[in-house]
Amino acid sequence: MIIQTCNSNFCIFAKELLKINMMNLETRKIEFVKEFLNLQSEEIVSRLEKFLNKEKKSLNGKILNPMTTEDLNKRIEQSEFDFSNKRFKNSEELISKYE
Repeated sequence: MIIQTCNSNFCIFAKELLKINMMNLETRKIEFVKEFLNLQSEEIVSRLEKFLNKEKKSLNGKILNPMTTEDLNKRIEQSEFDFSNKRFKNSEELISKYE
């Protein structure tokens, strides 16, 4: 279980969303490999290799550590506090800011 103490609907939603995302990532990777194995074009394989190498180089030296349960719970608590104190933006406000 990712979230150990959780009483609000948001926590339950976050926990389920994390499960779905992990399943989706695994499913997506499997589907990608299947598609990759069916490729007949050497050019596409070469382009995918170059892209993968470029992405790996851009991450070189950057360690990506998963969030701890404690950090996740703190972030959820802060988000709920911010929401209850009306410190948030709706999607329309965010979209208008970046248009």
